[in-house]
Amino acid sequence: MRRILLFILTLTALALTLTMLNVSNTDNAATASNTMTGATIADSNADITPHDSTNVVILGDSQSWIGGDNCDKPRGWNKWFKDMFRPASCKSYARSGATWTNTPQTIVNTEENTGVLADNNVIFNQVKRLEEALKNGSQVQPQLIIIAAGTNDAWFGKQRPQRFYKTAAEVCNENGAAITKKQPSEILTLAEAVCYNCTLLRQLCPDAMLVLLTPTYITKTPDSMVDQAAQIIDDCAAMLGLQVIRMDKHSGIDSAKERKTLRLTTDGVHTSEEGARRNGTIVAKQIDRMMRQEGKN
Repeated sequence: MRRILLFILTLTALALTLTMLNVSNTDNAATASNTMTGATIADSNADITPHDSTNVVILGDSQSWIGGDNCDKPRGWNKWFKDMFRPASCKSYARSGATWTNTPQTIVNTEENTGVLADNNVIFNQVKRLEEALKNGSQVQPQLIIIAAGTNDAWFGKQRPQRFYKTAAEVCNENGAAITKKQPSEILTLAEAVCYNCTLLRQLCPDAMLVLLTPTYITKTPDSMVDQAAQIIDDCAAMLGLQVIRMDKHSGIDSAKERKTLRLTTDGVHTSEEGARRNGTIVAKQIDRMMRQEGKN
């Protein structure tokens, strides 16, 4: 009788052990499934057909500038974008320290390259440099223009005090030709700068798709400042009928996490190679989708 009881107890213990193993395996599978479900755009392995008939121009600040004029340096998102998008050409006119917003002292100056915030270190002068390059034949007519800026507008409020004074609705309802008649020294708000420069680009490259990238979060200024800049850019894009990618929402850069441990940035502002690869992949996939939807692939 004791042997029978011992045998029953042994079988019961074995059954409980197997049940626990099955639960553990199920939990692990569920965790893996949840991880895949929550994967960001950058984690997708979907392939992109080469855009070998698309010439790309990039305007922006140091986030693009660190990728190099030829978009071949790994700490810049544009290097990874170029590698994945595989365009016919990809040229960056970005400058470190650039802002969308002009100052009362801004004039046409395509030569100055300060590398820091300055009156003439603005997207407007990158547009003028592009214009010069098209005229002298050093730049082919682009089919895609990406403008990745807004970080310095959000960050340096003292140097750009009027940046948030106007909304997209107040500015973009104006006749496009009328706003471009203004002097660059009159373009003192972010909304005006986006509308002004995008209208100039439309006149310069009428067949090009314009895509605006909002800034990512940084550790040097409150997230609310980046949110405000990103929303103005987004609103302007909507009113102008342009494409926009909300990098503040999609990049995965979390200012609180970067303050604790730098991973996607090297200094709380500029991307690490990992952060650049992630952002470049996001931009390539998003623009590939946009072009397919518009029949431009």
